This record gives sequence, structure tokens and C-alpha cells, in this order.
Amino acid sequence: MRSAFGTTFDVPLGYLNTASVGIPPAPAASAVSDAVRRWSTGLDGPTSVDPNVAAARTAFGQLVGVPVDRVAMGASGSQLVALVAAGLPAGSSVLVARGEFTSLTFPFAARGLRVTEVDLDELVAEAGSHDLVAVSVVQSADGRIVDLEGLRATGVPVLLDASQAVGWLPLDLGWADWVVAVGYKFLMAPRGCAWLACSASALERTVPAAANWYAGDDRWTTVYGLPLRLAPDARRLDISPGWLAQAGAAASLTYLASLDLSAVRDHNVALADTLLAGLGLPARGSAIVSLDLPSAGERLTEAGVRSSLRAGRVRLAFHLYNAVPDVDLVLSALG
Repeated sequence: MRSAFGTTFDVPLGYLNTASVGIPPAPAASAVSDAVRRWSTGLDGPTSVDPNVAAARTAFGQLVGVPVDRVAMGASGSQLVALVAAGLPAGSSVLVARGEFTSLTFPFAARGLRVTEVDLDELVAEAGSHDLVAVSVVQSADGRIVDLEGLRATGVPVLLDASQAVGWLPLDLGWADWVVAVGYKFLMAPRGCAWLACSASALERTVPAAANWYAGDDRWTTVYGLPLRLAPDARRLDISPGWLAQAGAAASLTYLASLDLSAVRDHNVALADTLLAGLGLPARGSAIVSLDLPSAGERLTEAGVRSSLRAGRVRLAFHLYNAVPDVDLVLSALG
């Protein structure tokens, strides 16, 4: 077990794959185990998940700087992005970063909208010619961070995917039209949970295409029959929650929302930039490092380092449970 930022993690030396799968704090893992026990022994009722959904929703809003009544709950990033895509007029033009993660871009392309790719550093300059910019705050493939202030200044509607940012990068994104993120990376929650934060005006433009009983105004009086009676706030976009995922999310996100995320960012970035310095490479200021080194993946695997291969390069990701010995293990393997 490792101790970090006031809690413990059952994470092995050399685990640098948070950009794929985050390791939960021990209390979050226990919460999921307890949820399995309750499920397996018939202790839960139909409303048992509601406190966890509320806690995770509240914490997500705090982490991205959006009021809780403008945060919707879903199961995956693409499922929530599809609600945004459904609300765009036919023929809308969407600007995205070249090589963007496809769960952000495919919903727009599948709807038949015009999707244009440009290099990440060209987004701000090109934004004015499009109806929406959809971009990750931190790029999945290589950890580059988008120019948030530049995007904000364009005045063009923006959808931000914070999946590789929220949980380690301090965020105040209340200005954005939409902010989406999955729970299983730096938020350290189980798979099966995601959130969409909306501005007040964007909420009105987002289509509840998966309308269901859990999105009802008063769930236990809207479970049968018509007419349509959806919640007046972002809950109208909810889907029925995954119980086990929400148990872990409530614990992990509430914990993260209690931390000084500036300290988490400084910790993560210091480790990543120390690794780059040891390899003779310039600092990048991100928790995610992408390396184009011969046979790096094989050498890291042999040394017991958990990483991933993305866009033809080895990707390493540092989080609050990592420490200098993880950096040393990588440098030893690649030296």
C-alpha cells in the first residue's frame, strides 16, 4: 500500500497507466466491495444508489467549476457527447484537434455534421469559422494542454473533454458551453460513470435523446405513463445509473474535491518533468508523457512498468499516488 494525499492506494511500483485506468483510493475500493456485498445479500432497495449519484454529481461540479444543477450523469463520454451532437442543427460545422480521441469526434461525424481537423495549436485561430469547437483539455495521445483562455476569448461555443485533466489539473470551466469527462482515469472511479456539465444556455440546446424514468421530474411519480415529465435541470439528461460505478465514484470524486488540486498538479507535473529531464528532453508541464524511443515499450514492460501505446508512442501518466521511485524505474529501464 502507498500513502499519498491523506489516503492509501494499493498500487504497485511502476504503475504509470492512469491515463488508461486510474487506481482507486482504498476507501473507494472498499465502497465498491461493500456495494457488491449489499447487492449480493439483497440489502439494497430502488433508491439506495441515489445518495451516491448525488455525491458524485456534486463533486464533479466542484471539480470543473459548474453548479450541481447543471451537471448530468451518464455512463460514458461518447454517450453524453451524442446528446450535444443531437442538438446541433443539420449542417453545423465542428472544429476538432487533429488526432483527437474518437469518443469525442465520432458522435458528430456519425450525425453527419461537418467535422474539420486542425493541429491543436491552430484551434483558436480557426475557431471563428465554425459553429462549435470540441477538444480535450489534455490530449489523450500525448498530454498536450489546449489553450483554454484562447478558446474562451473566441466566443465560439465550446465542448471540452476533461477526461484526461479533471482530477489532477485545477479547472474553472463554468464559461464553457459543455464539459464532459469519464470517471475511470484521473478521477479514479470505476468504468461506467461519466458526467456532462452545461452552461445555462447550452442545457437548453442539449437533447435528452436517452430520456428515461431516472430523468423524470419526480422519479417515483413519473415511472409510468405519459405525458413526458422530465426534470427542469440537468437531471433531464441523466440515464439510469450503474450502481457499483456510482458507489466508487461518490468516494473517489468526493475525496478529490477535498484536495488542493494545485498541489496535485505540481506533484504530478514535477514527476513527469523529472522523467523528461532524465531522458534529456524538455519539460512539458503535463501529467502525461509521450515518448518516441526505440523499443521503449518492450523495455518498460520487462522492467515491470505499466504504460500504454498510443499513436505509435509510449504513454506514461503520473498521478498523486506516484513517487520518485517510479521515475527511477523508468530511467533505469530506458537508460
